[in-house]
Amino acid sequence: MMKRIGYIVLLCIVFAACKDKGNFVVEGTFKNAAAGSKVYLFGIQKDQVKPLDSTVFSEKGEFKFIHSTPAVDFFRISSGHSEYMIIAQNGDQIKIQADLADKNLGYTISGAVEADKLEELNKTKNQYMVKIGEIQRSFDEAVAAQPDKRDMIMEQMRPAYTQEIDGLNKAVLKFAQNNTSSLAGFYAVNLLNPAEYEKELVDYADKIKSNFNNNAAVAEFLVKMAKLKSVQVGQQAPEFIINSVDGKPIKLADFKGKYVMLDFWASWCMPCRQENPNVVKAYNAYKDKNFTILGISLDKDAEAWKKAIAADNLSWAHASDLKDFESPTALLYGIDAIPSSFIVDPNGKIIAKNLRGAELDAFLNKTLR
Repeated sequence: MMKRIGYIVLLCIVFAACKDKGNFVVEGTFKNAAAGSKVYLFGIQKDQVKPLDSTVFSEKGEFKFIHSTPAVDFFRISSGHSEYMIIAQNGDQIKIQADLADKNLGYTISGAVEADKLEELNKTKNQYMVKIGEIQRSFDEAVAAQPDKRDMIMEQMRPAYTQEIDGLNKAVLKFAQNNTSSLAGFYAVNLLNPAEYEKELVDYADKIKSNFNNNAAVAEFLVKMAKLKSVQVGQQAPEFIINSVDGKPIKLADFKGKYVMLDFWASWCMPCRQENPNVVKAYNAYKDKNFTILGISLDKDAEAWKKAIAADNLSWAHASDLKDFESPTALLYGIDAIPSSFIVDPNGKIIAKNLRGAELDAFLNKTLR
């Protein structure tokens, strides 16, 4: 009996030793997959998707990929319009299941530490997505029954919808904070809106600085967060020189001693144009209280930029590098979406960010007394 047990143990050891640590394996079963149709494996680096391999589904919707990676990294399984994120490293034996008819792109994944973490995150997300989907269906049904009351129905359902979205974001953030040594945690934190969770993202970056030294996506995130950290509320606003609308250089230092709002916008940006009346209102209300604005455009077309200034009655100073999001000034301030704004005090310190409408007016009314 003892010899038999010893033989079984020896077999287990041999099996483990023979497991290929130079590759990872992904085995999948997808429902509603047409036999012979293609499924793809993609790599993801710096937001660029790179095709790595492809195969065809069996009659049972099964497929298999064997690939290698220098370090733990993100990959994507894709078929038709359906895409599924996975995290893998050499030695992993990952199993993934999905239904190609599921518009919500739900899937289950297992077989490795990162895969299990990703599955945990997906379950957390799905709990909220189901509720959000129910609210959306109720909204669609109510509007179909009373199309003339769409706005009223939207206002009635907005609190429930907002509550679930807030709950989802908080759950995703908590998962990321609890999994700083996992790429699944990094994936989670990137689901959050940087404009709403700037401080949390910067804090998270500080916690993972040395955790994923060989991962390009993490390295890029850390650089981005370092820039963002330098323009948080409480920091000294970075100095810059930029050409004005008439071609003369403007420096941030030119506004020392005043409260100045750096307003990043563009003529082609509809949300910016829609916000401009609020900015005009704030400027007119507080321009005699040591407050001014410097509009920094991300336009490339100088004529379109000048026409928008005139059309929207933007009577303050304007400047642009005319290089879109590649503007040195925009890059210095970490601008990846517009409108974006910074309020800088007379000493050059950032005291507020991204205030709009009533929030902007309330802040200026409180600050400029």
